[in-house]
Amino acid sequence: MSQLSHPKPRPWNRITLAQLQRIKHWREARHASQPQECRMWEAVLTLWLMGWVGWIPAFEAEAYWAFPLCLLGACTPRLYVYWRRKAHAAQRLRCDWLDLLD
Repeated sequence: MSQLSHPKPRPWNRITLAQLQRIKHWREARHASQPQECRMWEAVLTLWLMGWVGWIPAFEAEAYWAFPLCLLGACTPRLYVYWRRKAHAAQRLRCDWLDLLD
């Protein structure tokens, strides 16, 4: 019998708030040992927040050019997890937190 593996990564796979909470606890526990990964997640979450919050000012200022940037920011966690899953599967990067998303 073969071992179960992660489902095939897709960029549109959802990340729930519970999964983000588990990643937050992982980051807090490993901040000293993996500071770059923690900084990367902080950047991802900052872009995510900017994407969600940026819709209203972009709409009010009629800055329609900013809508794709807001959408990209809102999708940043999904895209980051997708990229990391692919890199982990190809054994280019080790990703200790992937099991937190299952």
